[in-house]
Amino acid sequence: MSIALPANAASSSQAEKDKEKIVKGYKRLNYLLDNWEKETTNCKRQDNPYMGCERNPEKVMEYLGFKSMDDPLFRADKTLIRLQSLVPDESSAKYQDAVDVWLEKAEEGSGLAFVSSWGEANPGGGKDRVELFIERSRKDVVEARDVLATVIAILGLKVD
Repeated sequence: MSIALPANAASSSQAEKDKEKIVKGYKRLNYLLDNWEKETTNCKRQDNPYMGCERNPEKVMEYLGFKSMDDPLFRADKTLIRLQSLVPDESSAKYQDAVDVWLEKAEEGSGLAFVSSWGEANPGGGKDRVELFIERSRKDVVEARDVLATVIAILGLKVD
């Protein structure tokens, strides 16, 4: 026998999961930024150990939620929209701006990371082009993380 939960209990449960995802995603972005070189550089991938290390832009896309449906920031825009009903009226415009900026910066950060992965393959490319685009993506990741900090403050969430 199954017991049906009231609709508000189910939505409350979803809201708690969504809050946890945002906080977890925020912490992961902090980790990525604090460990940028380590996380975005791979020295084991080379067939020739004398060639040095390679930048790994896939890590940026992974941390922004673009590589796995299990990532806390996967479809974070949808998560943020679901949480909008919890936003105090006086903060609704600021929250909406944060959602818009998240979408823009997460997409740009992932896009620039992707572009950097082709930096050596393109004519005129090289490791310097990879470096240029992955560092540009870092700026977007910083802004995306800052937007999540704004969301967390508006919603009054705790970050351990």
